[in-house]
Amino acid sequence: MRSDVIIGLDGKPRCAWADSGDSALGRYHDDVWGTRTYDESAMFEALTLGVFEVGLSWSTVFGKRDAFRKAFRGFAPAQVATMTARDVERLMHDAAIIRNRAKIQATVDNARAMISASPSLAALAKSYEITRRRAPRSVADLPKATREAEAFAKRLKSQGYRFVGPTSVYAFMQNVGVVNDHVHGCFRAIDHPGRARSR
Repeated sequence: MRSDVIIGLDGKPRCAWADSGDSALGRYHDDVWGTRTYDESAMFEALTLGVFEVGLSWSTVFGKRDAFRKAFRGFAPAQVATMTARDVERLMHDAAIIRNRAKIQATVDNARAMISASPSLAALAKSYEITRRRAPRSVADLPKATREAEAFAKRLKSQGYRFVGPTSVYAFMQNVGVVNDHVHGCFRAIDHPGRARSR
């Protein structure tokens, strides 16, 4: 088996970054990443984690996922949109999250954009969906961004979203299943026999 795919403790082949599957990261791989969703809070979570990932590693951000969920009110956009400068200041003292004022404020601004912009984030995501017939052969084949991600990012910026460059938007697209980038051999890959997931 290639190094891009590993066999988990349950016997399932997975993308190597998912570890054995018996972990929070493994469950995220199995149930979230690459699974199409139109759920508002799930999409806002994916967008927010992408904001905080800019300039950092995914493992650093993912390790604080639960803390971010608590800090940003369960990733409910309508609730985050009501957060004030006092809330931002409070989060700047929350050691459980990444204390970056610009990113915290961008998250609040993105929530406001999400509840007011038209077309909606879900509708835009659907319009930029990438359909693959075959899974990427390896991690090396995964792009950092695509033409679709560049166009999507430009559209989001025009709606008032912040920290949404092509790379972070492509990561968002991977997360919410706009594109399925599970590599060939993974049981979640688009070309794996019997693959069927929903979120």
